[in-house]
Amino acid sequence: MAKDVMLIKTSSLGDVIHALPVISDLRAVAAVDRIDWVVEASFATIPRLHSGVTNVIPVAIRNWRRGWRRHEVRDDITTCLRQLRGRSYDAIVDAQGLLKSAVVALAVRGTRYGFDFRSAREPISIFYHHTFQISWDLHAVERNRLLMARAVGYEVPLHCDYGIRSAAREFSWLPEKPYAVLLHATSGDYKLWPEQHWIALAAVLGSAGISCVLPWGSVVERERSARLASHMRSACVPPALSLADVPGLFAGSRLVVGVDTGLTHMAAALGVPTVGIYCATDPAATGLYGCARALNLGGPGLVPEWAQVMSAIEKLDI
Repeated sequence: MAKDVMLIKTSSLGDVIHALPVISDLRAVAAVDRIDWVVEASFATIPRLHSGVTNVIPVAIRNWRRGWRRHEVRDDITTCLRQLRGRSYDAIVDAQGLLKSAVVALAVRGTRYGFDFRSAREPISIFYHHTFQISWDLHAVERNRLLMARAVGYEVPLHCDYGIRSAAREFSWLPEKPYAVLLHATSGDYKLWPEQHWIALAAVLGSAGISCVLPWGSVVERERSARLASHMRSACVPPALSLADVPGLFAGSRLVVGVDTGLTHMAAALGVPTVGIYCATDPAATGLYGCARALNLGGPGLVPEWAQVMSAIEKLDI
């Protein structure tokens, strides 16, 4: 069985979180000595939350594509290649399944494993020494777990453990009363939940003495947070937060309600009571998964009403 393993899962935030149970599986049932993880630098905070990860190797593929002509970018690439080739691995497992991740795998010394041509989004099976067919019908978490299990040689454990924890953080801008985090922002407008539903939900939470915190990540999102907060009894629009700030914010909350975004997955993975709202995508494929205190609502063409979200919150018994 492999002793030194490299996992390649570079992005996006939700995809990186979906790969965390792989580390827990390896530490629980496989006799591995070392687990290194290659990830986009902007998401390196996430693998570092898991104590089972030996070393995180950040890459900046998005920046490299745009600025490869610049001297400093070429130096950055050279430094990264030196890290990637610094040791040999028994198993290099590309759980991303894209050309960019396959190229990264090629730079590493060792035996490469990946999805076969029917199981990856791009035709990249020729980049690996060994490939496996992994059903698209499985949730993304289980696809990752099964790929690693077949590459390294073990049975996937029954229990799904994300393996991350965080202590609550104290922020000067937080309300004193119990608070819920409302993640209204996402990568595409088609995933947004109607603003009137957020306002109605906040009204019920406010009547129960729970304030609402509305994080944002762009100017447009900040404006939406401010607009929503102006219609809420007790709401807080925080300053700009780094990804490293977010686990501590979630850990101190009574509840997180979020649309289809990576931060919602982070909250559920941390064990925080979480409701995922899906307005355009299928939660069976990429929804909140394997978390004891998380529920999914909605789906393609099935926009949940605010009362349905409130009913889900009551089931979580916060």
